[in-house]
Amino acid sequence: MTQAIAAAIAVAAGALVGFGMTLATGKAAESIARQPESASNIRSTLLIGLVLSESTAIYGFVIAILLIIMK
Repeated sequence: MTQAIAAAIAVAAGALVGFGMTLATGKAAESIARQPESASNIRSTLLIGLVLSESTAIYGFVIAILLIIMK
């Protein structure tokens, strides 16, 4: 039972973070298209946000792996 919950957590974390990263990237591209002069500021803010989002997915994956191993 715990293994199924861990697998669900890993899949949900990966899917939700992937959706959020896609949405953020699209909004950043839209912002750069509207204001090309602020592209460097938007790009740096986007990269920081993507790194934090990706770390959330990695934490979810690690927790799921630990739940599977610890039984």
